[in-house]
Amino acid sequence: MNLQRRLGWALLVLRSTVFLVMLMWTLDKLLRPGHVAGVVSHFYAMPHLGPALFLLIGVLELLLLLAFVLGVARRFTYAAVLVLHGASTLAAWSQYLHPYASENLMFFAAWPMLAACLALYLLREADAMSIEGWRRAVASPQS
Repeated sequence: MNLQRRLGWALLVLRSTVFLVMLMWTLDKLLRPGHVAGVVSHFYAMPHLGPALFLLIGVLELLLLLAFVLGVARRFTYAAVLVLHGASTLAAWSQYLHPYASENLMFFAAWPMLAACLALYLLREADAMSIEGWRRAVASPQS
């Protein structure tokens, strides 16, 4: 398998796993909007946001994630996922100050995922196993 093909598979795996994690957070917004309201109140210092708002955000986020996992509008969707995950990673800054509290260790998993989001954005043109990658391949087939 050549380098281009391996890169395509690696980016597909990164995109799929980032999608899976973010999908769980999105489903939390859709299925438990009250829980999300509490999390947002705690980490983002925005109390009094109602569950209906998180249902709307969940629906919009789900649409974004579906476009992201398919590789549609990569410049926008990959950047949006990077910004969303970056904001949530940085919003938990106080958790990083006490890393040995058992409930805080899981927050450190956000950093490799943030790196994956950045890699996907930076390598988006090489992401051939996506809707846009397939369109480009069909438009200009290699001999």
